[in-house]
Amino acid sequence: MDQGKSGWDFYTAKELKPLGWLKEQLRCQAMGLAGNLDRVWPDVRDSKWIGGEKEGWERVPYWLDGFIPLAYLLEDSEMIERAAHYVDAIIGFQKPDGWICPCEEEERKEYDTWPVLLISKVLKVYYDCSRDERIPGVLYRTLKNYYELLKEGSIKLFCWGEYRWFEGFIAIRFLYETYREDWIRELAGILHKQGKNYDECMEAWKRPLNQWTLGTHVVNLAMMLKAEAVSHDILGQEYRDLAEKYYQLIMEYNGTPVGLFTGDECLSGLSPIQGTELCAVVEQMYSYELLYAHTKDPKWAERLEVIAFNALPAALSDDMWAHQYVQMSNQIDCRRFPGRSLFRTNGADAHIFGLEPHFGCCTANFGQGWPKLALFAFLHDGNKIVNAMPVPSVLRTKLNLPEGEARISIRLETNYPFDHTFVYLIESDKEVVFPFQVRIPSYAKHVTYTGENAEMDRENLLFQVHVCGEKKISITYEVEAEWNMRPHSLRTAKWGPLIFSLPIQYEKIMYEYSEDGVERKYPYCDYEYQGTSDWNFGFADSALECLPLWKGGEPCSVGTVFSSQEPPVALKVRVRHIPWGLEEGFEHVCAKIPASNQGYGQVKEVLLYPYGCAKLRMTEMPMAT
Repeated sequence: MDQGKSGWDFYTAKELKPLGWLKEQLRCQAMGLAGNLDRVWPDVRDSKWIGGEKEGWERVPYWLDGFIPLAYLLEDSEMIERAAHYVDAIIGFQKPDGWICPCEEEERKEYDTWPVLLISKVLKVYYDCSRDERIPGVLYRTLKNYYELLKEGSIKLFCWGEYRWFEGFIAIRFLYETYREDWIRELAGILHKQGKNYDECMEAWKRPLNQWTLGTHVVNLAMMLKAEAVSHDILGQEYRDLAEKYYQLIMEYNGTPVGLFTGDECLSGLSPIQGTELCAVVEQMYSYELLYAHTKDPKWAERLEVIAFNALPAALSDDMWAHQYVQMSNQIDCRRFPGRSLFRTNGADAHIFGLEPHFGCCTANFGQGWPKLALFAFLHDGNKIVNAMPVPSVLRTKLNLPEGEARISIRLETNYPFDHTFVYLIESDKEVVFPFQVRIPSYAKHVTYTGENAEMDRENLLFQVHVCGEKKISITYEVEAEWNMRPHSLRTAKWGPLIFSLPIQYEKIMYEYSEDGVERKYPYCDYEYQGTSDWNFGFADSALECLPLWKGGEPCSVGTVFSSQEPPVALKVRVRHIPWGLEEGFEHVCAKIPASNQGYGQVKEVLLYPYGCAKLRMTEMPMAT
């Protein structure tokens, strides 16, 4: 950190607010499972973190990591009070020496301290949102105690903590910027030394096995991508873009069409019927947000939007009361396997939609996805502002200029990623000139703009905005639908950041029951999605036609813009039946690859839905011969 500041800084939830379809997504989440876990799920409602008897490790911190920014982005006073209740309890139970986790002193040596790193990050999130003046002191005592215990050898990193050592650097960086004390950098060095060097794991990423290991665990790897970005400067190291090296290798052997790594729950190869854990989806998103902020490299923002607009909504029910533990690219049915599991290391129910299918970590953790994406919309470097993710939102902030402080707002009106028109309404309470950058994705064609002079390069429009009162900037560009090739001579259809799938109609079967003291009761119950329509198709030709499906120019109003019934956009294609076949030993899983590409029957026109809308789907398909 002594090497000088670089990169973008984040705005707070007080300065940045969602609009349009994004605000509706957040409202839907608030009314769904992530917004109500403290009311319906024992591991949060009755957690040891707040004096109860249930889980006292990662689940409450995971939940707060999404619930806190959600509450503040929506300016929901009742939700803010509920978040404060948890934070107050956590602070109230902090030990005099600074230890913060719900663990007895004699148990500390055996306690995997991953939650120390996690709760420290969450308290930093809370401070960013609330500006609670207690938080810097709480973090200081927490991490000073952690440093002393690690330095004297009373505890050490192992298991999850060893593989997630870098997660603590969110709070460590904040503390060092606040206090500038040497022990903070020493703590960073201890964590780095005791933490896992992922170079040692790389060979194992090339040949996925039916074996559970921490070095191939997909959530560890999704988190790990940001490790160098958040740690190198405070460690006094040069930045080498290790994330790109790791990303390329993992994607080569385990990549999916929506930018994920297969992992159910360890790396699972290139098969379209292997799954990806939902925790990995939101953690990979968060890594990309921090990578872009640190490096200003647009590749990370472009990769982020592919995951955010496809993989995240795909794993959530329309009302966000149910989620999958793992999603598959080709997913023709989601019912419990009656015999052995299809997945390498997950159970037979990991792909159903429910309260906590397979395991409860994703139940607690998935809520961070949409709120943190909303907080990524606008970033800044001093008085320079960038629209990093062009989702509907409004920024209200201050610029500290030589002539004094100015209050500005930038309101972005758009339906991106479902169309490509962007209207920026910029207001200031006094005459100002400031640089404003708009990230232009690599797939954009024929970019046009009105309202201000700008410099244009391949990846950005840079405006020197001169405003007193109100100014309007409009940007449009075109996007062509195209094919992406996949392994085994399969292909997927793409339009901008959206990947498209053949939707499969389904019947939802609801299950209400109790197990191990956890009740599943509508709306927080389990569902099997049982496919009822044909899925065994190949593409008949290469024609792709994009069809906007907005009603009256507005998104559909069914709770989520990623509706499984009313998608906002579709691609028209021609398909033909092929003898695809089922995976050996399974009645409701398509084979990894078709038995033959030989088409039969009539060619027919169908609509492909956005991947995030098609809860059952065929995404990777061949060209029929």
